Parts: sequence; C-alpha cells; structure tokens
Amino acid sequence: MSPHTRSVSPTRRTRAKDSVLDYPGYALKAGVIAPSTIRAVQQRLNQVGCGPIPVSSLFDRRTQEAVRLLQARSVDGQGQSLRIDGVVGPLTWAALFGAHRVPSIATRPISALMKATLSAASSQVGVMEDPPGSNRGPKVDEYLRAAGLDPSAGSYAWCAAFVYWSFNQAATRLGTANPAIRTAGVLDHWNKAGKAGITRLLAGQILEDLSLLKPGLVFVISTGGGHGHMGLVEDFRDDRLITIEGNTNLPGDREGVGVFRRNGRTISDINRGFLSYEVSSDA
Repeated sequence: MSPHTRSVSPTRRTRAKDSVLDYPGYALKAGVIAPSTIRAVQQRLNQVGCGPIPVSSLFDRRTQEAVRLLQARSVDGQGQSLRIDGVVGPLTWAALFGAHRVPSIATRPISALMKATLSAASSQVGVMEDPPGSNRGPKVDEYLRAAGLDPSAGSYAWCAAFVYWSFNQAATRLGTANPAIRTAGVLDHWNKAGKAGITRLLAGQILEDLSLLKPGLVFVISTGGGHGHMGLVEDFRDDRLITIEGNTNLPGDREGVGVFRRNGRTISDINRGFLSYEVSSDA
C-alpha cells in the first residue's frame, strides 16, 4: 500500500530527543501518516529557525508552511535552489538533516543482468571519440553497430547505442536474451519500451517513493526537437544521481565526446522518466 494511505514506520537511526536522521524512502506531505518521522521533521524545523510550529506528529498546514520557508532559504548540494512545494523529499531532507542522511542505493538488490550491464558500462568509462566531436572511434563504432547502425553512413548521436551495447554485453555474458530495445534513438527507445510493456517510471513517482530508484535504471531526458539523452543509473548519493553515460562530457553538454561517470543530475532533471529492465534476481 502507498504511504499516503497507511501508517509507515520511520527508518531508523535515532539520536537523543527522537530526531530521525536517515531519509525514510518516501516523501512527507499532507496525508502521510508517519508520526515519529514527522515529529522529527517538526523538531528540526524549529531548531533551524523555520518555526515555531507545534510538534504534533501531523503534517499539517503550519508544517507545510515551515517546509516552504526552509526550501526558500536553502540550496541543494550543487548550490541550486530547492523547489518550494512544502514536500519533504530527498533534497529537502538533505537540506534539513544533511546530505549524508539520504542513503546510497548501491547496495540495493538487483538482478544478475543489471549487475552485468553496469559492469559492462563501467568498463567503458574513459572511452573517447576519435577524433573528438566526430561521433566516431573504434569503440563508438562498436556501440553504433550493436544498435544496428553503420557508423560510416553518417554522424550519429550514440548515447542510446551505448546503453543498448551495455545490455547486450551483459546478456551475452550471461547467456540470456537482451531485453533492451535495439535502437540508437533516445525517444524512440522510450516510446517503443512503453509499447513493449517495459516499466516506465516518472521522476515524480521516484521522488514520492525512493525505493523505486535502483542501480541499472535507464534515465531518459528529452532535450527538445525530437532529441534526447539517456544513460544508466549507478547510484544516488548526496542528493545526486551517479550515472554512466555515453556521448557526454563532464559539463553535460548534449554533444559529448566520450563515456563518463557523472554525479550532477537530480531526479527531477529526468524530464521524460526512467526505464526498468529489471528481471528476477536469479536471472
């Protein structure tokens, strides 16, 4: 059942005075019943000067207003303003209790296919186009061919081809079928995945329930004009996604030059959503 319709117990490390520290894995807002966690939030809001509000264990209007005040005064770990919505998601929790209190997802159980896919992708970090800016190179050509393109026939963005290649390497190693959509088009991948019944998660769903965020998810961003960018989620630390991406660079420009591990994206940056190719853990 959803945390909106049932009582949920807090996660939990506690310190003296009943201050819950670790993010509970779901957003706190009006309608959520989590007395101990809400009480800790209310205490902390008072401590940081966003009150005074009653420590009632209910996420009421005054608590929501205090959260908005905190959000208006705070920035995230990258210095970006928080969304002022009165909801305590992972970014607001980090501002309230500290970014280290939003736990890593790297230890969450995932299937053998997801582990192997991330291993394949990680092995490519540092691969560069040759020459830079050409959308070519020995490894880049390999990614494109895996996705069904002839690299010599044109200049192709290759982030989606890299994702497909990573899944294909994993499936080959495990002796199983590759479930990933074979395409070099980002939005084509997203649309075909939906038609194929692949699980698609929106950023809002994950912000509501962080337990949905697992290593191996494919993030999909629409950049406008029918274009997009995608990559693989590896971890989530200090309120940022850790991702492995092809056809990118560390500043994050769309026209990237290699395979990089990046740590600058927020969940809300993912404006199209996430794809889950998760299968059973004994796959």
